[in-house]
Amino acid sequence: MTTENKAGLGALLTPEESVLALIDHQPFQVANLHSHEPTMVINNVVGLAKAAKVFDVPTVLTTVLEERGGFLVQGLQDVFPEQKPINRTFINSWQDERVVDAVKATGRKKLIIAGLWTEICVAMPAIQAAGEGFEVFVVTDASGGVSKEAHDMAVQRMIQAGVVPITWMAVLGEWQRDWAREKTVQGVAEVQAQHGGASGVAFAWEMQLLATPTGSEA
Repeated sequence: MTTENKAGLGALLTPEESVLALIDHQPFQVANLHSHEPTMVINNVVGLAKAAKVFDVPTVLTTVLEERGGFLVQGLQDVFPEQKPINRTFINSWQDERVVDAVKATGRKKLIIAGLWTEICVAMPAIQAAGEGFEVFVVTDASGGVSKEAHDMAVQRMIQAGVVPITWMAVLGEWQRDWAREKTVQGVAEVQAQHGGASGVAFAWEMQLLATPTGSEA
């Protein structure tokens, strides 16, 4: 990512420029996920996937050795029931031509990545793609590592390579950008209610208040 891409309005995400890659959210990886509470990571990545669907953001799903490591977690697969994840042997998914071709076929240059584990299957493709002209964003709370240190060091390393760390609800907010964007407001509200925790509860309350007539309107 060049210096001019790091600040200003153009540095923010838009649905039209984004492509999402969700890497290896599988049982084997979840079993050794210790940087975060595993259910939180699964909740967040499913919320991120649903957000991508609301905004028609192309999404690439991958697994590694799924016959041994397990299929994609069900909640994530359910968001894209007809999409078969790209199952590979490369640890670095960016070395698998099918993954790279799927991303490049979208024609989009803002690549958003979340995956397990951060220090391996996220950091490798993020760093490589950043060196090949993509603006790479890593969703840190929809990713995780084998320890907090492993996750944190991976994020630091990626930052040094020009990768931007971001959280899943920040992605959602940048995609929506304007509450007057009525086409996606309902979908955003549903995703937040299902996966946003306290923020989802607060958002539902705000929607209730906006829909409630004032005394002068009653």
